[in-house]
Amino acid sequence: MKLITLLTDFGLQDGYPAIMKGVIWGIAPEVQIADLTHSIPAQDILAGAVALGRAAPYFPPGTIHVAVVDPGVGTQRRAMAARIGECYFVGPDNGLCTVLLDQAAGAIQAVQLDRPRFWLPEVSHSFHGRDIFAPVAAHLANGVALDELGSPLSEVVRLIIPQPTPLAAPGRRGWRGQVMHVDAFGNLATNFTRQHVPEAGSPRVRIAGQEICGVANTFGEGQPGELIAMLDSSGQLSLCEVNGSAARRLKVAAGEPVELYWQD
Repeated sequence: MKLITLLTDFGLQDGYPAIMKGVIWGIAPEVQIADLTHSIPAQDILAGAVALGRAAPYFPPGTIHVAVVDPGVGTQRRAMAARIGECYFVGPDNGLCTVLLDQAAGAIQAVQLDRPRFWLPEVSHSFHGRDIFAPVAAHLANGVALDELGSPLSEVVRLIIPQPTPLAAPGRRGWRGQVMHVDAFGNLATNFTRQHVPEAGSPRVRIAGQEICGVANTFGEGQPGELIAMLDSSGQLSLCEVNGSAARRLKVAAGEPVELYWQD
């Protein structure tokens, strides 16, 4: 049985994700559908790419990921479907699949969705998630070959994913980075990973004028209300307030600069 996931910036108030599910089940009634999230900040393609890359590795081979964060809907931006390693991606060609591409260990094949027989009969200018991407994903789940869905693409749009840069300052070494994601608890996931954290010594993190000493293993190592740094379940260095919200306390959002450093 095929599995389709949905990731959008639609929210849940207006029923748009449910409409996409209805379209999919109308074409492929046996398919399973999983919601990754519908709470991507509006038009934030980078946030969508990061969230998709964080979730996709935990799904079985052959999963079809439908992602719609699409500020260019109705313009000349291309619609695409792709096989990326062991999974599939369906959505706008605007960089949403960048992290999937970076993670891919196998072959990549992409097509431009230019064959309307696999879409709904009437296509709006503002809801390609319903009219193009959902039906294409359903046909893919029903066994339609990728190369039947559209014309080959030799390259697809990629985002520049912010990477830490070396920090050079007198008497200390480390990295400059940024907050990549703020979760529902207000935890701040940075673009530092385990490889950026020294195994010895006591690294420090500076953000929004606050300094955090050391890296904890669990929330329980801190006191309620204390700011801590810890490697989260995705392997990113996250900044957290124990039993609180670091985002609210520090008044920061994704993109906020962060420094990780230690003494020479």
